[in-house]
Amino acid sequence: MQAFHIRYRNTQGTLMRILNAASRRGLDLPSVHAEPAEHDHQITLLLEVNPKQVGQLFREWHAITDVIQVRSGTAHASLWTAPHPPGGVSVEEARTAARA
Repeated sequence: MQAFHIRYRNTQGTLMRILNAASRRGLDLPSVHAEPAEHDHQITLLLEVNPKQVGQLFREWHAITDVIQVRSGTAHASLWTAPHPPGGVSVEEARTAARA
């Protein structure tokens, strides 16, 4: 698994162009996390790719006008596990507790 971190300006269609680069190659997207990052936005993708696909993705992402930076590295399993509320706690209770 390879983790890709892409920093981009949040203009119309930029996020979809980033995701389409992976989906057109038939790659599964087991983990996608997009969030604001200072004045820009950042998306982190977890993909199973070979070296040739890495090069293709880098070229395509760098060709997108609003993409600022593309980085990659190996994915660690601990980075991709999101905490879940304990059993028996409703989503609303978890949200209320998180706000407190």
